[in-house]
Amino acid sequence: MLTRQPLDVVIVGAGIVGSACAYYAARSGLSVAVVDRGPVAGGTTGAGEGNLLVSDKVPGPELDLALLSSALWRELSDRLPPDIEYETKGGLVVAASEESLAQLTATVRDQRAAGVEAHPVTPHGLTGLEPHLAPGLAGGFHYPQDAQVQPAVATARLMRAARDAGAALYSGEEVTAVLTGPGGAVRGVRTGRRELHAPAVVNAAGTWGGELAAMAGVRLPVLPRRGFVLVTEPLPRLIRHKVYAAEYVADVSSGSAALQTSVVVEGTPSGPVLIGASRERVGFDRSLSVPVLRRLAAQAAALFPFLADVRVLRAYHGFRPYLPDHLPAIGHDSRAPGLYHACGHEGAGIGLAPATGQLVVAAIRGEEPAAEAGPFSPDRFGQHEQNEQHHQLAESGRPAVTRRPAGSGHAEEPRRRNPRQSRTESP
Repeated sequence: MLTRQPLDVVIVGAGIVGSACAYYAARSGLSVAVVDRGPVAGGTTGAGEGNLLVSDKVPGPELDLALLSSALWRELSDRLPPDIEYETKGGLVVAASEESLAQLTATVRDQRAAGVEAHPVTPHGLTGLEPHLAPGLAGGFHYPQDAQVQPAVATARLMRAARDAGAALYSGEEVTAVLTGPGGAVRGVRTGRRELHAPAVVNAAGTWGGELAAMAGVRLPVLPRRGFVLVTEPLPRLIRHKVYAAEYVADVSSGSAALQTSVVVEGTPSGPVLIGASRERVGFDRSLSVPVLRRLAAQAAALFPFLADVRVLRAYHGFRPYLPDHLPAIGHDSRAPGLYHACGHEGAGIGLAPATGQLVVAAIRGEEPAAEAGPFSPDRFGQHEQNEQHHQLAESGRPAVTRRPAGSGHAEEPRRRNPRQSRTESP
């Protein structure tokens, strides 16, 4: 077994969050290694849509993080190759009823106070922005700050930039143990091929973040939340924005384990239209749910009637890393000195990745963070009774382990091509 040292940081997880952590750490002068048992963007990231949204967040710490990340993505779009498909397409949130519009207007009032740009759109104005929308909608709001990237390619390019700055990548290596020293301080990780020694280990393991935390002896109640996306045949660019129903925001913030669907529709540069979004906690059940797909298709056709005559070529799904309070865990874990978390972003990981990377690097270096980090502290979960942890893990469909599970700590779903992916995916 090889040993790689000295390193400053080991990052577990090569999705978009782990790649962002590696990028900012390496550029700050830290020596970095990234390890993942799969390929770059092989899990939740590769099954995502690439959303960079502020419109779906209510005022609070996550919105503040999203606004910071929005600015950082603009900077990255100038540094990374154009094939990341960064688009400032803007979001259009629509309300079907006057009641729904009133609730949306109240949300927008608070969002504006927090720094979000949002413009009211009348029913007539909706057709000016999206000519193919269904008639009879009550109105909506246009969010020009909403943007999009091709998630797998953006991750690959970000990882390549991190490697150009000196980071090492060990893909295809499963983490089998978190190495600890006196007093339980984290000192690196072990894979089947090597030991990577460092005084800082970053848990960017997505839906497997709870397992990696357990290897270090701490509790992080990350659960998978399954979501499906429909992919249509290639079309002319008939949908100009990311368009979704006002109810989507409530579904994102819901803690229910039951199925929820609220339509999200967008066109892509390559032609297909992507249709989401569903949420349900069913563990790691990878089976195709035809009723969910039918519900999404019906909701999309109700919003854009022309879609009723468009062929759906395929569907794909992924698992969002869900934490009970809907905030990611970012920063140092005082329960295991040397362990830092960057996981639990649910469906917002791609949008929040740059700001997460900056916060983690600031914590490692002992510097002032660019945004308030306290609300994301992993310490907020504490060490609860063991039976609660067993209950959470049982719900996730994984073995109820308490300390050293035989897992790896990286995202779970194998990489698959989605319509926003170009032919070059690997870094």
